[in-house]
Amino acid sequence: MKKTVLFMMFALLLACAPLRAGNDLKAFPPADPGMVRHVLPLPEQPDESLLQVEIIIGKTVRTDAANRYFFGGAIEAETVPGWGYTRYMLPKLGPMAGTLMAVDPAAPKLERFIALAGEPYLIRYNSRLPVVVYAPEDAEVRYRIWRAEPEATPMPKG
Repeated sequence: MKKTVLFMMFALLLACAPLRAGNDLKAFPPADPGMVRHVLPLPEQPDESLLQVEIIIGKTVRTDAANRYFFGGAIEAETVPGWGYTRYMLPKLGPMAGTLMAVDPAAPKLERFIALAGEPYLIRYNSRLPVVVYAPEDAEVRYRIWRAEPEATPMPKG
């Protein structure tokens, strides 16, 4: 009897293993024409509540070194229909804009990564699901992991 129960529990565990979204991208449809699906599996961490993932989308272009540049556009979080998982979309990489400081015309141009304008796009760290980003073919998707100190520092009064 015990062997049968153990066998059934083992079989159930094996049957549930493929349902984990991190290993199976069936929940995330292929990219539409002109778009690319980027997938970031996150490794398990001891305390994931101390971590966040920053999604950075932009493009490497030749620019001068003096001005600050950015692209228009906004990342949108969407729920995958029928699954409840979140995917992140950048439908279009908008035009590039920047400051207008005068630059020596003879100054060399540099290859620089130019990101979307605005505040950093931070999401919760969750190693049970991959971070899935859909972006235009000409865009680059990068990420950064943010870590918080485990202890909060009290603020002084007054």
